[in-house]
Parts: sequence; C-alpha cells; structure tokens
Amino acid sequence: MDHAAVLAAYDRQIRRSTLGEGPGTVVERVGGVVRQTGSESDWNGVLWADIDAATADGVIAEQIRHYTAAGREFEWKLHSYDRPADLAERLLAAGFVAEPQEAVMVAEAEALPAGPELPDGIRLVPVRDAAGVALMAEAHLAAFGEDDAALSERLATRVLAQLTEAPDEIVAVVAMAGERPVCGARMEFRPGTGFAGLWGGGTAPEWRGKGIYRATVAYRARIAAERGYRYLQVDASDDSHPILDRLGFATLCTTTPYVYQP
Repeated sequence: MDHAAVLAAYDRQIRRSTLGEGPGTVVERVGGVVRQTGSESDWNGVLWADIDAATADGVIAEQIRHYTAAGREFEWKLHSYDRPADLAERLLAAGFVAEPQEAVMVAEAEALPAGPELPDGIRLVPVRDAAGVALMAEAHLAAFGEDDAALSERLATRVLAQLTEAPDEIVAVVAMAGERPVCGARMEFRPGTGFAGLWGGGTAPEWRGKGIYRATVAYRARIAAERGYRYLQVDASDDSHPILDRLGFATLCTTTPYVYQP
C-alpha cells in the first residue's frame, strides 16, 4: 500500500468531502471548514479545517457559535497532521475536552484474510430492522456496560434511520450466543469514494479473544469488496489496534476527538 497516496485519498474523499453521513445530516463547507450537522442522534462535528495560527481561534469560536445555536454537542476531529501545531491546546483553551486517541487504519478489502471459525454456539445475524437494531443496542451494553446506555440509545436511533432511509449505505451484523447478542458491528459506505468505514465491534467480556471481532471484519470486508469499495477504514481503539494490525491494516495517522458541550 502506498501510504502517502492512501492518506491523500482519505483526506480528500472522507475529510474534505461534503457528502452527508446518513439521512438527515448536512455537510457543508464554510470558509475553510468542512462540518456536519444533524440530529442529536447523528455525529455532529468538524471533519477538516484549513486554518493557521492567525485564523484558528476565530474559526474555533465560529464553530462553537454554530453548534450552540443548533443545541448540539459536537466534536472537532483532530488528526495528527492537522495545523497549526498547537491546535490541540487551542481547542482545550476554548472549552473542548479530549477523548482517547485512536489510530486511523486502512486495508484493502480484497487483501484481507478470511475470518476465523466462529466459536461453538456463535452465529452472525444480519441486522435489517428494528428488532435487529435492538439486539445491536443490547450487544453494545453487554460490551461497554450500562454507563454507555445513552450512547447505545443514540446509536440505535441512528442505525435504524439509516436502515430505513438509506439501506444501501449501511451493513450491520450482530453476533449471537444462543439468544443473547454479544457483539454488534456495522459498515457505512460513502458513495462516490473508495472507502467503507467499519464501526462498532465491541464484544461482551466473556467472549473476547475468541475471534468474533475478526469474523465481523471479514464478514464486512467481503461485502465491501463485492460492492466495489477498495478500502476499509477504521478509527481503532487500543483494544482493536493489535487485532487489525495482525489482519494487515496499516496505520495512516492518529485522530483525537475533542468534544464541546454547549
């Protein structure tokens, strides 16, 4: 993989694009900023900004005004190659809170190995309706605990809207241990780009280390390749990073979410 070429494609097709991420969202370029605004259940935030030391503080203040007027918490998605060099410090000074850093990892869908055999008693079930979304939400709680209940509810609302209004732009799956959901994962397509994004994949603690996450990656990679998407992109946590690295994903850069609550 040509690291520089793929990073340039990611920057151009994902960060600078004004294609919406899901029904009901608006992605706009205002001055040097590409930002998305949607409902409370959608991801709201700044994808990319062409700023320097002279303009950064004013642009940050403008984004705060925009999202505060809309009544939305939002995220400034800071990447390791963004400028100015002290942008992180400027965001913190403006009232943003940094969340854990993630690695932006990419692999060619057709190059990934087939998934491992699932553990006995585990099966993968496609999610296509409200009942399936409810299982995904239950799997999210099993993986991350009741403290994440609000996020689980927002995620369920968003996924159901996507399945209902734009079903060609999402694939979702849940891993079932008998009748209990233990892992939920989804893939979101960006039409007009070469990238499909992998999201979710958190697994209930007692089922970790058994190949379930790897199986969901292989399941989604096969579908992406069939649909003509060349690359799979993941914002990987410290837990998923080593798994994806072993599968052949390459790290393009790091990204840190800076969150602002009005």
